Amino acid sequence: MTANENTAGFPYTLTGEVDVPVATVWRAWTENPHYEAWSYSKPGSVELDVSPGGKYTSTVVTPDGQEFPITGRYIEVVEDKLLVMGMDTPGGGEEVMRLDLTDLGEGRTRLVISQTCATQEEHDMSKEGSQMLLSSCAAYVLTM
Repeated sequence: MTANENTAGFPYTLTGEVDVPVATVWRAWTENPHYEAWSYSKPGSVELDVSPGGKYTSTVVTPDGQEFPITGRYIEVVEDKLLVMGMDTPGGGEEVMRLDLTDLGEGRTRLVISQTCATQEEHDMSKEGSQMLLSSCAAYVLTM
């Protein structure tokens, strides 16, 4: 599946802006210790090979202590601009999520997360999870 194949379904787009340079946001998404710090990942579980075809893994810990392993691959990588990630799903499928970064000048960055899901239920769960990630990342990058 390519980043543009899943055009039918249930899309969402989330946008946020932060008062840090785009390179800082990029590091938060692409460097293991930074990603681990804001992504609700279990300490020591994050491994990111941020290159086209490179793999990523982490174990997400929910507020009630449940753990969920997350695995996938990077489909497209453009430094400081774009990450297209395929997340493995049960049964051997893949959900594609896109992160676009825009340098707004004066040390500000816009983050846009977009995804198209197969069902309304997946859409609702993915959108909620992505909104949590966007908020957590936005708070974290201010501390870098």
